[in-house]
Amino acid sequence: MRISALGWGTAFVAAVGLVLGRLLGWVELAALGAGAAAVVLLSLVMTLGRARYAVTLDMADNRVKIGERAVGRLEVRNAARRRSLPSRLELPVGAGLAELGVPSLAPGAAHDELFAIPTARRAVVVVGPVRSVRGDPLGIARRAVLWTRPVDLYVHPALVALGGASAGLLRDLEGQATRDLSDSDMSFHALRDYVAGDDRRYIHWRTTARRGQLMVKQFEDTRRTQTVLALATDPADYADDDEFELAVSTIASIGVQTLRDERDLEVLAGAGSLRVTTPPVLLDDCAGVEMSPSGAGVTLLGRRIVREAPQCSVAVLVTGSAPSDTDLRLGARHLPAGTRTLVVRCDLGADVSVRTQGLLTLGTLGALDDLPRLLRRVVS
Repeated sequence: MRISALGWGTAFVAAVGLVLGRLLGWVELAALGAGAAAVVLLSLVMTLGRARYAVTLDMADNRVKIGERAVGRLEVRNAARRRSLPSRLELPVGAGLAELGVPSLAPGAAHDELFAIPTARRAVVVVGPVRSVRGDPLGIARRAVLWTRPVDLYVHPALVALGGASAGLLRDLEGQATRDLSDSDMSFHALRDYVAGDDRRYIHWRTTARRGQLMVKQFEDTRRTQTVLALATDPADYADDDEFELAVSTIASIGVQTLRDERDLEVLAGAGSLRVTTPPVLLDDCAGVEMSPSGAGVTLLGRRIVREAPQCSVAVLVTGSAPSDTDLRLGARHLPAGTRTLVVRCDLGADVSVRTQGLLTLGTLGALDDLPRLLRRVVS
């Protein structure tokens, strides 16, 4: 049970009126106190009792694209042996609140309510928990009973299909060769004499028969391409919120394509790394990414990649229009030697531009639909 500020104020008036009215013999003041006490008592009585409901909150899909409506169903069943009285249910949706009226229900009867949630912005929206509320019309006292658990609704960022646009930049066929030798890998390098303890599966029998002594295969280590996407989350990097949304959509689009191509991926955004097990899971985490004054700007992204993903071979840094070219180069300066680096500056309305200097490419993106064209220019 919760008593509102109005309720506590009314109770105070009741106490003061009754006490002072009796001490001073002031009948009108005592009557005011008695009236206020009666109102408080009646409000408390209206919170008594409890309905026995079985409530089901069912979201048709808890993952939607930005701009789509999320549809849900609320079923309320009377689980008592007697007919229920009409009641009111509250359904919190993010910062908002929807009120649903439930009519009187016979034992075992059910009432369905369909609802739709508009999704104008990327977000993680908490739907629920559903609660029934008993209280007085004045809002002096109320008692709420929770019937369901909250459900997370993921509003995914806008995406653009890349197809083969990123193939040249993110290509990973048989890995990149290193100069490290091993006894087990995909890339055959040379033969050597057999040593006790070597795996007999790697004996080269033709050479062994020709030379008359056991020879085993020696391999060259390969290193799979690891793509690292890093998003600047410092508000100082962006002109407005729409520019940040473009940056998040850029990260999400490249990340989804990388996962579909079955390449190793690391996404650094916010305080930590985003999950990259599947495209939907990545988009779930992208839905919750926000700017923060403590977030890393583009000048710090290179150092963060070195610290958290030192084996990366392809790095894509995404930021807003505020940083200068010097800032963009500074952000990429600390990356490991040999890393293919693309820094994307999101500037709404700007024309696509690409400048390459060695392994570093600076690109400007004005709209999400231009991302495939930008990547094609990077790899051309």
